[in-house]
Amino acid sequence: MKAQVTLPGVLLAPIRPDIVRFVHTNIAKNDRQPYAVAREAGEQTSAASWGTGRAVARVPRVPGGGTHRSGQAAFGNNCRGGRMFGATKIWRKWHRKVNVNQRRFALCSALAATAVPALVMARGHRIGSVPEIPLVVATDKMTGLSKTKDAVALLEVLGAKGELARCQKRKVRAGRGKMRNRRYVRKLGPLVIFNEKGTLTRAFRNIPGVDLVNVSRLNLLKLAPGGHVGRFVVWTQDAFERLDSLYGTTSVLSKEKKDYHVPHNIMTNTDLARIINSVEVQSVLRAKKPKARGTPIKKNPLRNLGARVKLDPSTLQRRRVGILAAQPSAKKRAAIKKAKLAKRKTLRKVTSSKFIKRMLAP
Repeated sequence: MKAQVTLPGVLLAPIRPDIVRFVHTNIAKNDRQPYAVAREAGEQTSAASWGTGRAVARVPRVPGGGTHRSGQAAFGNNCRGGRMFGATKIWRKWHRKVNVNQRRFALCSALAATAVPALVMARGHRIGSVPEIPLVVATDKMTGLSKTKDAVALLEVLGAKGELARCQKRKVRAGRGKMRNRRYVRKLGPLVIFNEKGTLTRAFRNIPGVDLVNVSRLNLLKLAPGGHVGRFVVWTQDAFERLDSLYGTTSVLSKEKKDYHVPHNIMTNTDLARIINSVEVQSVLRAKKPKARGTPIKKNPLRNLGARVKLDPSTLQRRRVGILAAQPSAKKRAAIKKAKLAKRKTLRKVTSSKFIKRMLAP
């Protein structure tokens, strides 16, 4: 039997991927362990410079003889076996402090993104068979689970079978991590958020890709892994209903966090075309300015026919009369030219025959 649950105000918070990415980057640094090279590394020899006059650089050199090591350059970061430049120290600033309000804003944005199917699918989750997003399950169906096979069966009934199959596959990690006890990587699947810890933690904890978190201890590293919003979340009903008490709404303060409410959206209506074309906006806008006419190009009537026609409309008529009058004379010239060519051809033929006869005469 399906029941109605009111959508908490935090799931309507503004989605700010930039804030989520910033906060995720900084709080992820709090899990780092200090590392550094040994303090004596690269300087465990009594090397000294040979000074000038021996045609070698003044880099410190290993003393002794009889081995390859003797005479080799030492200490410098450009030397084989030397120390590194600016050697790492364990007192580096490893951890980062992030403001409480920033962390809460990022958490609200990550929660709101889990309620948008497009963002959940964009993150790679296979939710085509899931009945709705956000996915809320009755509390009694979840808290009563204690076996992993029952938890898997429940997720398959909820339409997450494809998601579980996606998380079941593993691939070999690219890079040096293969040698550091993290050879394989898997996709992250559903995040189960519950209100009261019970046997369901034992039921879900051994399913590949599935994470669990208490609603009062929501973690941005779980809600937006890698700083990418839109994780597929499975809610228990009591955890879903507690969100308003934890975060409040835009108008009602939280009951569990002092003087806190969900961040407001900057725009209540995101339909920009409707806002711009509304009567209220259009009535106070300035009238549209007439298009400025450019400076006309001055054209020479002696060279430009169009400019000449504007000054003297009879120009076209005179040109037409001149062209028609020139047609007979053109025919006459063509006839004269043709006659001249024929005469020249005949003369050339006669001259050629006379020359040949003269050459062949005895």
